[in-house]
Amino acid sequence: MAKLVFGLSQSLDGYVDHLEMRPGPALFRHFLEHVRGLAGCIYGRRTYEIMRYWDEDLPEWEVDERAFAAAWRAQPKWVVSRSLKAVGPNATLIEGDLGTAIGKLKARLVGEIDVAGPDLARSLSDLGLIDEYRLYFRPIVLGRGAPFFAGPRPPLRLAASDPIGEDTIRLTYVPA
Repeated sequence: MAKLVFGLSQSLDGYVDHLEMRPGPALFRHFLEHVRGLAGCIYGRRTYEIMRYWDEDLPEWEVDERAFAAAWRAQPKWVVSRSLKAVGPNATLIEGDLGTAIGKLKARLVGEIDVAGPDLARSLSDLGLIDEYRLYFRPIVLGRGAPFFAGPRPPLRLAASDPIGEDTIRLTYVPA
């Protein structure tokens, strides 16, 4: 059975923003290795649209960026959206009952499935489907944006803390 993991970089004041919080080299390589090892990714619409950036190579990309794009493209992706009618390559639109669809996905796959997007994570948390939360704290204060937890925080227990690179600490929590 697969494990659903919700993890994002988070500012010290609790916000997430992919554009404002670009990772440094060590954290980027960490995410590259992480994506390579996934069974797949589940996206909310907004996060999926941001991640579509990796669909086509850009000439100015460095080696690690090209490697990340290749790893991302290779991963199966599931997109939860009421407004999208179609999704890109190697992606499937999830329609119907979210709990049933994700429950079947967890039962069918083995390994980690990334959950990307605070609103989607809240819905899956409310259904009791998130197995692990990874908060990558960065020394940034945004003062605005989407909060990591889009609703009430579920009861959690700290499972691990790990430094990543020079400026990031990953806190791993599991449901209490």
